[in-house]
Amino acid sequence: MVRELDVSEVREAVSRLFQTACYRLPDDVVRALTEARDREVSPVARDVLERLLENAAVAPREMIPVCQDTGLAVVFIEVGQDVHLVGGDLRKAVDEGVRKAYGEGYLRKSVVRCPYTSRVNTGDNTPADLWVDIVPGDRVRISVLPKGGGSENLARLTVLTPAMGRQGVIDYVAGVVDAGGGNPCPPLVVGVGIGGTSEKAMMLAKKSLLRPVGQPASNEEDAALERDLLERINDLGVGALGYGGIVTALAVHVESFPCHIASLPVAVNLQCHSARRGHIEL
Repeated sequence: MVRELDVSEVREAVSRLFQTACYRLPDDVVRALTEARDREVSPVARDVLERLLENAAVAPREMIPVCQDTGLAVVFIEVGQDVHLVGGDLRKAVDEGVRKAYGEGYLRKSVVRCPYTSRVNTGDNTPADLWVDIVPGDRVRISVLPKGGGSENLARLTVLTPAMGRQGVIDYVAGVVDAGGGNPCPPLVVGVGIGGTSEKAMMLAKKSLLRPVGQPASNEEDAALERDLLERINDLGVGALGYGGIVTALAVHVESFPCHIASLPVAVNLQCHSARRGHIEL
């Protein structure tokens, strides 16, 4: 049986999700920052982490965004194949939800219309960066990522030769984090996409950031790579906001996909310490 869902429900859900995400860090992120503070040996980095935790506590209480950069609105929607969306256009509903969130929530609007010439602000943080998948079932799952420019600017993609293998992946990812230094606002969640085509690898890296911080990959081989990457990255000594220390990353999330025999695409998408996200199922 087909289930009908009015897109107005999507609009309202998107609005709520972005406002909540920009004001309140998820519990798993706060927990990861707390654990990082407790194990950090550098007094300066430990103090930075303490201030980040203080900020995370004050923001929802005072209804102040966790970060002044409330990001580009990235939206992932999984539409069940037994759902019939009614009442209008899905993309328009998502943009209306973003517009409402960034207006009612007094969130910074950071989207410019033409990226390579006039760069005039759209004034409402639309259009959203929307990705839609068709999945089994009769539900609609919405996930949002307010993606700040500082961390997004450090996203990187390469296609390694297959002979470079696992060690080549580790060296490349660690090199991206090392080169970024304090610019992406560590401690980070490091999203890594491996395989597919170049665009598939980039999407895998970004979607990995939707996972709870530190939740291992479902594939044991990927989970083992996550552990080795996290150790290598934290040995870099970049530390919280680039001040040095033993915690440069809170977690590494790896997602992999089969690829061509001649290719080894590797994508890195960094998430700053304000690892904001939200989910809802309609």
